[in-house]
Amino acid sequence: MTTLAAILALLPLALTLGQGAALQQPLAIAIISGLMVQLPLVLIAMPVIFRLATRMRSSHDKGKLA
Repeated sequence: MTTLAAILALLPLALTLGQGAALQQPLAIAIISGLMVQLPLVLIAMPVIFRLATRMRSSHDKGKLA
């Protein structure tokens, strides 16, 4: 929700044309792009990597005990 709110707040800045927009528009586009890339990484990739690491660690620990 916070990411979506930030993207929506930056959209007018990214779409604005006129004086002063030349400096602010690229920054807003870069922030929006970063947030859009970060969202699936945090929601999908990070839990998958954590689950794999946990499985590897638990299998490694079981092998130690045996």
